[in-house]
Amino acid sequence: MSLYRSFEVFSKALQQKKVTCYSATKHYLTKIKDSASLNIFIEIFDKEALARAKEIDKKIANGDAGKLAGMVIALKDNICFKGHEVTASSKILKGYISSYNATVVDRLLDQDAIIIGRVNCDEFAMGSGNENTIYDTVKNPLDNNKVAGGSSGGSAAAVSAGLCMSALGSDTGGSIRQPAAFCGVYGLKPTYSRVSRYGLIAYASSFDQIGPITNNIFDAKLLLEVISGRDPYDSTSSSREIHSKDLSSSGNGKKSIAYIKEHIENPGLDPIIKSYILNKIKELKSLGHNVEAISFPYLEYLVPTYYVISTAEASSNLSRYDGIRFGYRSDHNNDLESTYIKSRSMGFGKEVQRRIMLGTFVLSAGYHEAYFTKAQKIRRIIQDKTNSIFKEHDFIISPTTPHTAFDIGKKYSDPTQMYLEDIFTVHANLAGNPAISIPIKDSSLKMPFGLQLMSNHFKEKDLLEFCSSNF
Repeated sequence: MSLYRSFEVFSKALQQKKVTCYSATKHYLTKIKDSASLNIFIEIFDKEALARAKEIDKKIANGDAGKLAGMVIALKDNICFKGHEVTASSKILKGYISSYNATVVDRLLDQDAIIIGRVNCDEFAMGSGNENTIYDTVKNPLDNNKVAGGSSGGSAAAVSAGLCMSALGSDTGGSIRQPAAFCGVYGLKPTYSRVSRYGLIAYASSFDQIGPITNNIFDAKLLLEVISGRDPYDSTSSSREIHSKDLSSSGNGKKSIAYIKEHIENPGLDPIIKSYILNKIKELKSLGHNVEAISFPYLEYLVPTYYVISTAEASSNLSRYDGIRFGYRSDHNNDLESTYIKSRSMGFGKEVQRRIMLGTFVLSAGYHEAYFTKAQKIRRIIQDKTNSIFKEHDFIISPTTPHTAFDIGKKYSDPTQMYLEDIFTVHANLAGNPAISIPIKDSSLKMPFGLQLMSNHFKEKDLLEFCSSNF
């Protein structure tokens, strides 16, 4: 069977009876098993997926199948699927079976998608290389010596390797877009609140957002349409519905695009990526778009602000994993206090412990005002500045990452150096804006990289249209 990189093409093949959902699912299951050395899939739902594929083939024959009929999708291991284990790639949740579906899962199933398995990620979505996991490092399918990115590295690698048609990931500070850039696929972070977070294991609740990782813009549009919308189980979800007509092409006039000069002048930016961005800016100008440099004076505050707030929220969210109610419990304890201490010390990995400790510190008496409250004030300034930019411009263009995928096992003496991987992506999370990473391949580099476009809140339609027409 040919490898389907487009659901639109696959759907036409289904209509022409060149393929069935069952044969396609069997093909992907075989590819997944043949690619086990990449450490992408944690669990394969083979029997369930094949049984569902047969049912959907009958629906297609009867003419009453959903809009995702036969789309083979992988789930990041922090999205709940009823009756299946979900661990967030952490020992603390090993063996936990979800008793309910995440809202996004219900919406996928309602439209006849086939969920083929759950994929590896950084523990509790904390990481930039998919190396912080109990399931071993995810290898980049384009170069097995490189990381796939994080934290949704398994999702991006699965799509890139052709082990599924698309995947869902979660993005807290760039966790969809960065691995998408490293693996050469599309990664979309929707507007905060566009997609329900019900059933997503929380890292930082005011940042987390579920989004699609795909091979093309069409599939990203379709998945966004299906998973978006108001959810009574998530009080933060937006009531602004999204329909297919909102995401259909309606012409694409000349746009006003900003690029932040501090991004381009960043000393850590790979010179080849910098050159590509500058050439793309020239190309967009030649097409009649207005592209101009702007200054964003708060660039140096983005990463510190993000990590102060996100770790504080993580400290609160992860306090429920105590070895008592569910998840891992240490056998080496004598009383209640030792049960808490040993279960959490042995159940959480080093990076998660580091962020919990940092978050607890910034929330502690005497430091709350100095760190957490101040960070929230800076976040408001960043949001206000971003809103003012979008009063004058339609999009902000930037690199997704400073460089291509780095080597597996690369160590940093200072952990904060790894946090700088998020330097171009955290802006969208702090301000709540939608952003997409577009895969770019340059003959000067062996690995792909990403070009990021960010738009105003709830302007995914314009964002996806522009990408489709200009990239």
